[in-house]
Amino acid sequence: MSDGAAWRGNIRARMYARVRERGYDSLTAFAEARPAVPLYVLADELGKDDVAAMQVFSGLLAEAERRKQITRLVRDVLVRELAESLPEGWPAVMDDETRLEVAMALGSWFGFTPVTHQERVDRASDALLASPPPPGWRPLSPDDALLRTLLPDGEV
Repeated sequence: MSDGAAWRGNIRARMYARVRERGYDSLTAFAEARPAVPLYVLADELGKDDVAAMQVFSGLLAEAERRKQITRLVRDVLVRELAESLPEGWPAVMDDETRLEVAMALGSWFGFTPVTHQERVDRASDALLASPPPPGWRPLSPDDALLRTLLPDGEV
């Protein structure tokens, strides 16, 4: 992707054509069939050399906006970031190394969060750090009970 191929041509048309080739009618359906898979992996599945994770996120966000499910998408992105950064689940001990891993996951999550939800994500991140989930906790979908408590549905 370093040659910029992902940013040439009609990005959205290319991405959606590949989603349809795989039997899905939306990018959301494609992503939901791959729970807890990082965004960059979804992008690679759609086109290793010409689809970027940010493009996948942008498409998912546009669909979430139309369905009025941005909060659910925000939770979904956290699931994907935690799966990438903490594949064994939430750490039992918060030492320097695991604290950095958690911070990286939460920071990436915040980076993908629309401005409208950043304050809520800040509060949810603070809550996770103040009262950590049980060791090994690894949400597998945006419908995880703890995530729904931290970020209940309802648009901002």
